[in-house]
Amino acid sequence: MLSQIETLEQLTELQPFEGVEPLAIAPFQHHAPDAHWVVHTQHRMQARASLWWQQTPHYPEHRLGVIGHYAACDEATGVLVLQKAIAELQAQGCTLIVGPMDGNTWRRYRWVSDRGTEPPFFLEPDNPDEWNQHFLAAGFQAFATYSSALNADLTQRDERMVAVGDRLKQQGVRVRSLDLNHFEIELQRIFHLSLTSFQQNLLYSPISEAEFLAQYTPIKPYIQPDLVLLAEQDDALIGYLFAIPDLAQAKRGEAITTAIIKTVAVLPGRTRAGLGGYLVDQGQAIAQSLGYTRVIHALMHDSNTSRNISGRFAQTIRRYTLYGFHEQHS
Repeated sequence: MLSQIETLEQLTELQPFEGVEPLAIAPFQHHAPDAHWVVHTQHRMQARASLWWQQTPHYPEHRLGVIGHYAACDEATGVLVLQKAIAELQAQGCTLIVGPMDGNTWRRYRWVSDRGTEPPFFLEPDNPDEWNQHFLAAGFQAFATYSSALNADLTQRDERMVAVGDRLKQQGVRVRSLDLNHFEIELQRIFHLSLTSFQQNLLYSPISEAEFLAQYTPIKPYIQPDLVLLAEQDDALIGYLFAIPDLAQAKRGEAITTAIIKTVAVLPGRTRAGLGGYLVDQGQAIAQSLGYTRVIHALMHDSNTSRNISGRFAQTIRRYTLYGFHEQHS
């Protein structure tokens, strides 16, 4: 049976199929989808998808619809709920539909589409491989691609960064580590810089400071302050690098030898040219000094500057895909 869920009571009554976690109520309410559809038999959910059309990211010449919170036990039920989602979003006037995305790119989005041989790393989103085929079978095509890369030789240095570092110092730029004693203040500054730095990113939309803090505050116990670099000029934050130990290694019973660069952000402006590469170079040097032997550059859009920086030393280990459905496909 295909049904729309209209109350939280209905949502909590449905138990997901084996291997899929139920949707947590608090995040579901905060994400505020415009609709949520499920395929179910009595009280057992077989497939689900949330829809957004009222407050979605901007995309030129289109009204964007978004599909997220997706899960399905098999292709047939997955295609059923995806086709319903497409039909409803088109009825709402959406001319381009993307997924998976839980409302915006600050939350969980895209599928692992080429797993490679490296095991999952800490905080990396994961999904059953077959969910890619569900979207393709429903008529979606690849809309954007992303990758993670591994630098397994931290002795490599970018010689150009010496001159970049000298120029930045002459401009009064100072790079320091995160101060955990003032963690919330540091996060607030990172948040405001991120809002500006990410404005040109694909499918960008702003989020509230409260949601940003709610995402990052829970990982405070896992942060190694020396792996988080803040670049300041005249006491203003102009760039940062956020890296974290790969605690998934410890969960597998291994020594933690890998650090993960999750985010690099720099305020736009010609005077800051090279700052992103400099932060990556410094971050990798610091990781090596702390005893790490590898650094993962995580979840980069394949056309972003960060991918160019990473490509100097790191090799791709994983690929991800965000899918799109254009109304002309119907």
